[in-house]
Amino acid sequence: MERPEVRAPASLRRTLMLYLGALLAVFAVALLFAAREYGQRAANRSFDHLLVSSALSIADSVALVEGQWQVDLPYAALDLLSMAEEDRVFYRVADSQGRLITGYGDLPAPPRKSGTRPQLFDAQYSGETVRFVVATRSFAAASAQGEVQVQVGQTRRAREVLAQEMVNRALLAIGVLSGLLLALVAFAVHQVFRPLVRVERELSRREPSDLKPLDARVPREMDQMVAALNRFMERLSSSNETLRAFMAEAAHQMRTPLAALRAQAQLALDEDDPRDMRHSLQAIERNATHMSRLLNQLLSDASVIHRSNLQRFQPVDLAETVHQALHDALPQAGPAPRVQLAMTNAVVQVNGDALLLREAIKNLVDNALKYGGEGALQIALTVDETHAVLTIADHGPGITAADAERVFERFGRGEDAPAGGAGLGLAIVKRVVDSHGGSIDLANRPQGGLVATIRLPRSAA
Repeated sequence: MERPEVRAPASLRRTLMLYLGALLAVFAVALLFAAREYGQRAANRSFDHLLVSSALSIADSVALVEGQWQVDLPYAALDLLSMAEEDRVFYRVADSQGRLITGYGDLPAPPRKSGTRPQLFDAQYSGETVRFVVATRSFAAASAQGEVQVQVGQTRRAREVLAQEMVNRALLAIGVLSGLLLALVAFAVHQVFRPLVRVERELSRREPSDLKPLDARVPREMDQMVAALNRFMERLSSSNETLRAFMAEAAHQMRTPLAALRAQAQLALDEDDPRDMRHSLQAIERNATHMSRLLNQLLSDASVIHRSNLQRFQPVDLAETVHQALHDALPQAGPAPRVQLAMTNAVVQVNGDALLLREAIKNLVDNALKYGGEGALQIALTVDETHAVLTIADHGPGITAADAERVFERFGRGEDAPAGGAGLGLAIVKRVVDSHGGSIDLANRPQGGLVATIRLPRSAA
């Protein structure tokens, strides 16, 4: 089976240049059409003005003498139109009845009846497009009255040449301007990406252990990205520090029981008396049990650290979690401890990690069973307006004010705590509760014993 081809990621620089280049191309084409339209209109205005002037000049040369039309044709007016060698000029002078006075008799008629103002139009004549103007002039004499119509036409070759020349000049200007704009765009894109290049170079020069925040000056649009990168490196640095501290503490905590196991095993090997050998084996079993518990708590602590950092929370039924934690914490063999459980009838739902919450409650219950005396273990789950409240009370010796904070530290234990504990249980509980935005308090009961109270924010059921 062929593996699908992996497409290379798109380049931001190339994408920006492509879109901006396309925008410039559209702008240049639109400008070219506008220049062409302007050239055509400018050429038409210039030659139309000459055409109208010639027609009016010819009309001024017409006279009505004793009922007869006389035309003293001003050839200078026609010569002005024929200055362009490519063009030909046509003219016609007729009376109001359409009878030819002078000129070309077969010139095309205007599309509408002419008025007092000269009328301009295009028509086909002599095998090409000709621009015509028709001007009308009225005459009144003592002997007669009349009206004369003057029509002058000019081919469009000179107009097209002038318009094309204007378009070519505009095209040259547009090309130069587009090139300059494209160079400016390329320079701007290069400048825009310079901060990214600086950040890349700063990161590439760093050692893997260097996770200090970036201090590169970047535009405001990149502030959020650099801030997110700095927050990520801060979390990664904190995670690395936690991992290093965990490894160092785990090595320190495991070294002592391992050394004791080796010493007791060597002592057992040197014993000849079966009873002394049995005592040594019992000591080995106690240390192995202690080390196994320490290892389990270390692994539990590492799991709690990892899941607390992930914070993949979802709605959790806290009452169900309490039941599961009790099932895991209560011993399955031997006499069952007395437990008094009081649960509210309301739905107790929090937003969190069910595994972490179960681990925290299990550690509290385990701690209360070990150091809580002979009385019944009292567990209550209640709610108030905003929080779920879980209390675990025992009948043990309680805790001093100095130890109330120390016991939440990793490997921290009270001064009067019996031997055998690792000092991780309450530290795990504290980490879980903090990661869920809650709080935990330890207080002595007036009648004797310790009460651990956990408050967690409730979520909508």
